[in-house]
Amino acid sequence: MSVITRVPEPNIWNEICKEIAGQRPPFREEDTSSVLTDYKDYDPSLHHPAFYGKMHERIECDADPYTEVDVSTSHPSCIGYSFTQKPPKSPSPPPPPPPNKDTCTAREYLEHYVLPVLLPALEAMLRQAKTEKCFERKRTKFNALDFITEYLYRRKSQYTDRGDTDLWSIPFVQEWLKEHPRPPLPLSLIWTEEEATLIIQSHWRGYLVRRVPEIQELRQWQKEWREENQGIQTRVSDFWDKQMPDWDKPTPNASKTKLDTEGDIPPAVESPTPSQ
Repeated sequence: MSVITRVPEPNIWNEICKEIAGQRPPFREEDTSSVLTDYKDYDPSLHHPAFYGKMHERIECDADPYTEVDVSTSHPSCIGYSFTQKPPKSPSPPPPPPPNKDTCTAREYLEHYVLPVLLPALEAMLRQAKTEKCFERKRTKFNALDFITEYLYRRKSQYTDRGDTDLWSIPFVQEWLKEHPRPPLPLSLIWTEEEATLIIQSHWRGYLVRRVPEIQELRQWQKEWREENQGIQTRVSDFWDKQMPDWDKPTPNASKTKLDTEGDIPPAVESPTPSQ
């Protein structure tokens, strides 16, 4: 009986890593004539310290090796083995000088002047894309070209004061956006998962509250009250205009100036006896 199972979709990130790993050159094989004991997770209960970090090989002896061993100068576990130090690695030859920019071919120019700068930026872009979950969603706010532009602008070797410069502060980016403004991103791409969750939950709770019959009755009363009292200030003003047509006109005494009113105030009289 055949069972139909769901085949998982291929992960783009794993495919890219697999392709890059397949393009790497093969590693140099170590000398297999002797064994080098180099344990990363060294455990004395499993690995003997006398063999740690040394090349050793078992040798055959005609006589019994245990009769000639001196435990004061050698460890008993080394009986029957020959030890030697691993020869130092030969220094790698210096890289050839880069070709002339003006006379080299297009392939040489890419290999010596473009790819050494662009490949680290592409690697950092892929790592950031994985962080932004671009390989899990169809729509994200991450822009790969913007990231590479900011990455290359910050790490240009001729300048050392661009470490904190963001994309929108780059001069040529500002000039480009003046002539080609971008539309704003939708909120579905700007909000994080936590922010979107809180907003959706708050709207849902508000909908559940508005469904309550008492709340619907209260909202209907508020709507009718607003319709009845619409323009209440204008109606009150018209009412007082009809009842008191001259209520907003200035009175005759209101035209007096400050100098006129000062004459009505009696002068202050000082007491003949000083206050104790």
